[in-house]
Amino acid sequence: MDIERSSLCNCVVNFLLEEKYLLTAFELLQELLEDGRDDQAIRLRQFFSDSAQFPPDLISRFNSLRVADPQSLLEEKLALEEKLAISDYELRLAQEDIIKLKTDLNKKTDLPQDNLNESDADNNVNHGTEFQRKKRDASLSDLGPLKDNERRDLNCAVKEYLLLAGYRLTTMTFYEEVTDQNLDVWENTPACVPDALRHYYYQYLSSTSAAAEEKIAMLRENESLLKANESLNIEKESLLKNKEVSEGQISALTKSLEALHKDLKDREKLVQDLRKTLEHQRKELNDCRAEITALKMHIEGSRSSQNVVAMDVDVVQSRSLEKYKEEIKALQMEIERLKAKSTNAPDSVGSVYSESMQTEEKVVEVDQNKIVISHPVSMVEVVNSEEEAQSLATHALDDNTIKQPEEVSQEAFTSPSNENNALENSESIPEQNDEPPPEDSGLNPKSGSLRGEADKTGLGTIQILADALPKIVPYVLINHREELLPLIMCAIERHPDGSTRDSLTHTLFNLIKRPDEKQRKIIMDACVTLAKNVGEMRTEMELLPQCWEQINHMYEERRLLVAQSCGELAEFVRPEIRDSLILSIVQQLIEDSATVVREAAARNLALLLPLFPNLDKYFKVEDLMFQLVCDPSGVVVETTLKDLLPAVINWGNKFDHILRVLLSYILSSAQRCPPLSGVEGSMESQLRVLGERERWNIEVLLRMLVELLPFVQQNAIETCPFSSASVSKGAFPSSLLELYAGGHVDWPTFEWMHTNCFPDLIQLVCMLPQKEDNLRNRVTKFLLAVSEQFGDSYLTHIMLPVFLVAVGDNADLTYFPSTIHSRIKGLKPKTAVAEKLATMCVLPLVLAGVLGSPSKHEQLADYLRKLLVEGTMKENHSVKLSAETVNAVRFLCTFEEYHGMVFNILWEMVVSSNLDMKINAANLLKVIVPYIDAKVASTHVLPALVTLGSDQNLNVKYASIDAFGAVAQHFKNDMIVDKIRVQMDAFLEDGSHEATVAVVRSLVVAVPHATDRLRDYLLSKIFHLSAMPTSSSSFVDF
Repeated sequence: MDIERSSLCNCVVNFLLEEKYLLTAFELLQELLEDGRDDQAIRLRQFFSDSAQFPPDLISRFNSLRVADPQSLLEEKLALEEKLAISDYELRLAQEDIIKLKTDLNKKTDLPQDNLNESDADNNVNHGTEFQRKKRDASLSDLGPLKDNERRDLNCAVKEYLLLAGYRLTTMTFYEEVTDQNLDVWENTPACVPDALRHYYYQYLSSTSAAAEEKIAMLRENESLLKANESLNIEKESLLKNKEVSEGQISALTKSLEALHKDLKDREKLVQDLRKTLEHQRKELNDCRAEITALKMHIEGSRSSQNVVAMDVDVVQSRSLEKYKEEIKALQMEIERLKAKSTNAPDSVGSVYSESMQTEEKVVEVDQNKIVISHPVSMVEVVNSEEEAQSLATHALDDNTIKQPEEVSQEAFTSPSNENNALENSESIPEQNDEPPPEDSGLNPKSGSLRGEADKTGLGTIQILADALPKIVPYVLINHREELLPLIMCAIERHPDGSTRDSLTHTLFNLIKRPDEKQRKIIMDACVTLAKNVGEMRTEMELLPQCWEQINHMYEERRLLVAQSCGELAEFVRPEIRDSLILSIVQQLIEDSATVVREAAARNLALLLPLFPNLDKYFKVEDLMFQLVCDPSGVVVETTLKDLLPAVINWGNKFDHILRVLLSYILSSAQRCPPLSGVEGSMESQLRVLGERERWNIEVLLRMLVELLPFVQQNAIETCPFSSASVSKGAFPSSLLELYAGGHVDWPTFEWMHTNCFPDLIQLVCMLPQKEDNLRNRVTKFLLAVSEQFGDSYLTHIMLPVFLVAVGDNADLTYFPSTIHSRIKGLKPKTAVAEKLATMCVLPLVLAGVLGSPSKHEQLADYLRKLLVEGTMKENHSVKLSAETVNAVRFLCTFEEYHGMVFNILWEMVVSSNLDMKINAANLLKVIVPYIDAKVASTHVLPALVTLGSDQNLNVKYASIDAFGAVAQHFKNDMIVDKIRVQMDAFLEDGSHEATVAVVRSLVVAVPHATDRLRDYLLSKIFHLSAMPTSSSSFVDF
C-alpha cells in the first residue's frame, strides 16, 4: 500500500512540474514534509533548491518586499473566507465521494469471488507469454504534448487525488493556478471514473509482465488466506465451545466464592464478638489485679507487724501457740478466698479461648493465667512443732516468695508481668492446703477494708507522683534529668486519667530541650519500654500524637528525636498505622530543612519498610527514595544509598522498575537544561548547560547506578536460562556468551546492561560539555566497575563492541543475538556532526572506561598509537588532530596510571620527521600539563618541549611556545622557571616578530599564576620591546 501511495504521489509531482503548476507543487512539498514523507519530497526539494530555477538574488528581492498594509491584509482575509467556503464545498464533495465509494465497495464484495479468481488466474496464465511478447515488441514512444481534453481530465484526476490524500492547502493552490477550467465540473468522458488517478495507475501496471506475475501471486495468496480463514473459523467454533464450558465453570466458582465470602463474614463476626468478650474479661482481670495489689500491700503490712511480734516473742511468753496458729489459718483462708475471686475472670477468658483457637492472643492469655510458682512452702508444716513457733511469723511469708517493697516497686517499673508473678506467688500458699476455705470467716470484713485502703494508697501515690513530676523536672539539672525517667514511666503506665498521662508523655518528650545523641537514646529506650508495657492501643493514642506535635519543633534535636521514634515505635503499633500515620510523619521529616533530620528519616524509613503489611505504598516509598537520593546533602545521599536503597529492593521486589526510573531520571535531568547554542543542527545545540542542581542530581544518580550494579549482576545470574555452572564467580565466560548469541532463549535481565543502560549513558555523555569532567569521570568509574563485575569476556565481546560502534568504528557483533544487531548498529553516528560529537563525548569513555580496564592496557596502547600516530597519516599526507581527539586524550590523562603510556607515544611523535605530528605532540603536551606533577614536568614534558622548540620549522616552534606558557602557568618550581626563561630567551633571540608575539602571549597568560622571578622577567622583556623602534603595524598582533 505504501508503494502504491508513493507511486501515485510521484505521478502527481511529475504532472505538476511538467505543467508548471509551481505554487501547487511548492504547497505539496510543504505538506509532504509536515506529514514526514521526506522520501516522496526528494524531487520537489531538489527542484526548488536549484539555483538555476530560483536565483538567490531573486529570492533575496522577494524577501526584501515590504510587509503588506492593513488594506491588503483585509483583502487577504476576504480571500481566505472565500477559500473557506470552497473548502466547505469540497468537504461536501468528499463526503459524497465516500458514500459512492462505499456503495461500489459493497457491490464488488457481493460478486462471486471464486469465479473471479479462477477466471483471472486462467487469463493470467494463458496470456503470460503474450505479456512478455508485448514487453519485448513495445518500444518507448513519445506521446507528444498533452491535448486539451487530456489536460482537463488529468487536472480533475489530480484534484480528486489531492482531496482524497488530505492535502487541502495544495488543492486550494491548485484551484488558483488552473484558471481555464472549472475543476468542480468533470465532463462525462471515458476518463471520468471514481478515484481516477488510482485507476490510471492500475491500468498502467496491468499492461506489464510484472503486474501479471504479481496478480498470479496475489491469487495464490488469496487461496492460502481462504484456507487459513476456514481453519480459523473451525478454531473459532472450538473456542466458543470451550468458552461455554468455561462460563459454566466460572458460574460454579462464583457461587462457591459467594458461599466462602458469606462464611468468612460469619467468622469475622464471631471473631469480633470474641474480641469484645476478651476486652470485657481483660477489664475484669485488671480489677482483680488491682485487688491483688491491695492484698499484697496488706500482706506486706502484716509481715512488718509479724516482725515486731517475733522481736518481742521472748517478752510475751504467755501468748499461746494455738493463737498464732489460728491467725495464720485465718490469713490462709483470706488468701484462698481472694484467689478464688481473682481467678474467675481468667478462667472465663480461658473458656472463651478454648472455644475458638484461631487467634494467637488466646493462647498467650491462657498461658499467662496458668503460670504458677513451683516452690511454695506449706504453712501447715511451719507450725508442726513448738520449737518453730518463735520463727513462724518472720518466715512464713518469706517462704512464699513475697518480695520487699523496694523490690516490688523496682520490678513493677521494669516489667508489667511482676504483678502477675506476685499474684501467683501469693496464690500458691492456699494451693498447698487440701482444706477448702470456710464460707464464713470473721476476717473477711477486715481484709476488705484493708484492700480498699491499699487501693486508695496505691492510686494516691501515683496521683502524688503525677502531680509532683511536672514541678520537679524544671529544677533538676539537664544532665541528670534522665534519672527521672523511671518515675515518669511508672506514672504514665499506671495513672488512670488519660489527660494526665498525655501531660506526662509530653513531659517525657520535652524532658531535655536539646538532647544530644546519648540523651536521645536514653529517651527512646524509655519510650520503647513504655510502648511494650502499655500495648498497641495506648501507644497509638498517647505516644504517636506526641511525635506528631514535635515534628515542627524549632530545635532540630527534637525533630531528630521524632525521626528516630518512627523506626523504633513502629513495631508496637498496628500494621495499618505503620504505612499510614508513621509513613506520613517520615514523609514530612524528609522535607525538613535540617540535614541530620533528613538523614535520620532515611535511616528509619529503611527500618520501617519490613514492618509494612503490604506493598500498597511501594510507589510512594520509591518516590521518597529518589527524593532522598537527590538530596543536596552528601550525608543524606550516603545514608540513602547504603541503608534505604537495599531495603526498598528487598521489600518491594521491583528491581526492574527502579532501573527504568533511574535511567529516565538521569536523562531527564540533562534534557531539561538549555542547549549550549541555539543554532539548530550544530554540535553545540546537542550539548546542555547544566545547572548546579542538575549536575548534582546526575552525579548522585550515577553513584546510585554503581551501587545497584551488584544487584544487576545477581539478578542476571539468577535468571540465567542456561546451566548455573556456566557462570563462574559472578563473571560471564565466552562459552556462556556463545550460547546467548544463539538467540534461542530470552535473557532480558542480562541484555538490560548493553541494550538499555549503555545506550542511555552514551546519550547522556553526548549532552555533556567538555568541562563536565566530573560527571564523565563518574560514568568512567561505572564502566570500570561493570568490566570488573561481569568479567573480561563480557568486556571484550559485549561491552567493547557497543562503544566502538558508538564512536564510529567497526566492531565484531558475533556474540550478540541477531535480534539486537540493528539496535547496536543504530548507535553509530550517521552525520558529520554526530561523528564529531561522538569523538568529543564517547571517545573519552572508550579510552578511560572500556580500554582503561587493567586487562586491556596493551590494547589501549595500540588504540592510542593508531589514533595519534597511524591515524594522522592518510595516503602519505599528514592530518592534524581534531580538538575533540585532543580533548579525549586530555581526559585520559586525568588518570595518573596512564601517564607513562601517553608519554611514550608522545615521544614517538616528538622525534618523528612529520611536522604535523610534532605540532600535534605540542598541542597534546599543552593540554595535559594541568594533570601532571613537577617531577613529570621536569623529566618528560620539558625535554619534549625543548626538542620541539629547537625544530627548524616555525609552526612547530610556535606550537611549543604555547605549551611552555602552559607549564609556566601551572608550576612555580625554580628549576622549571629557569628552563622556561632560557628557552624563551632563545625564542626572542631569533628576532622573529611572530616568535616574539607568541612568547609574550603565552607568558601573559601565565603571569597571574607565575612566580615573581618569571613576572619580572616578562615585564623586563615587554619594556625592552616597547623601547625598540617599530612600525605602526609591528605589534598589531598583540
